[in-house]
Amino acid sequence: MKVIFLKDLKGQGKKDEIKEVKDGYAENFLIKNGYAIKYTSRSKEILDTQIETRNENEKKLIEECNKIKKELEKKEFSFKVSTGKEDKVFGSISSKAIAEELTKNGYKVDKKKIKIDGSLSTLGTHIVKVELHPKVIVDLKIKLVK
Repeated sequence: MKVIFLKDLKGQGKKDEIKEVKDGYAENFLIKNGYAIKYTSRSKEILDTQIETRNENEKKLIEECNKIKKELEKKEFSFKVSTGKEDKVFGSISSKAIAEELTKNGYKVDKKKIKIDGSLSTLGTHIVKVELHPKVIVDLKIKLVK
């Protein structure tokens, strides 16, 4: 029996994959537990429209992320830090602090999407990578001042 997978199932199939499986396995496990539906011309049409809709939404999301990227590349975010002798910074700026600063400026970014190479523990301008979307990564300028 041909089935269309609705969810990923390790070792069996991925979401939206069409696969031939044994009748009993399809009826008693895959369909019963919601992992797949029976393949028909109608279910194939529905699958195609869902994939098309997902692709269109993905394109719109990437366009939005590219607009935000262009805005963020023009900006520089400053952080005031306390320093000791010879301008040595106490502590460092975390991804959480950067995410909070972005939120204050109207950009919603998850702190897990902010990639800091090394640590931000010296005065001056640093470049931090922010993943707005897996296909859209922006270089953010972070400036540490006294």
